[in-house]
Amino acid sequence: MNKQKLAICHPFAQWLLIVAALFAGHGALAQSGAQSCGELKSHYGPYDYRTDRDKLGIVEEYHFTPEVEALIRGKSSFRMGKDLSYTLNAFPNHHRALMSMMRYGQMLKTPQPPDADYSVECFFLRALRFRPDDTVARMMYATFLSTNARVPEATRELEQVEKVAGDNFFTYYNVGLIYLDMKEYDKALAMAHKAMALGFQKPGLRDKLIAIGKWQEPKESQEPAAVSNDTTATPTK
Repeated sequence: MNKQKLAICHPFAQWLLIVAALFAGHGALAQSGAQSCGELKSHYGPYDYRTDRDKLGIVEEYHFTPEVEALIRGKSSFRMGKDLSYTLNAFPNHHRALMSMMRYGQMLKTPQPPDADYSVECFFLRALRFRPDDTVARMMYATFLSTNARVPEATRELEQVEKVAGDNFFTYYNVGLIYLDMKEYDKALAMAHKAMALGFQKPGLRDKLIAIGKWQEPKESQEPAAVSNDTTATPTK
């Protein structure tokens, strides 16, 4: 039941920590072959996990149950890969189902679970083809790439996330955690500084960087305030 508790209802920041922990220390999986990842059109969907919440009920009741999410047992066919595939065909960017599919591939030590419709990587590619602006799915894909020794590709995905992060300090914080896992310490530090500058208070990333001797306090601006030499300027009251 502990696995089940981990898998259910975690906030997005916690999912990525769990994903990184699950994959840390494991050997890289083989890259997916040059195969088609299939059409997105489904007899139910595709729907956006972030916005089409009213469509989730039937899928999560009959396919993405707590037991399936925790990789305990399947529901509709007693084959977890089929239930996960159904969920991800209906909701290609279903974040929790993507995480479970990634864990399923790791559990079976294969990039292509035999009872899944596509490879693990294909499910990420389908999610991003469906919703390129889904930064959570993109960060999860970056984690997948980095744990498969594809660091340059993972970095490119994270750079895309940074470009659209705006003032979302959670995004910078989680990108920093992934960079930390990739041992890209300078980039992790930069993300920690950005998150802090935007008001993020949790010290987790900072503490991890301190623990490995990679933390530096943000530098103060080196440029002094401009002083006018115009003696005719009207003084401020």
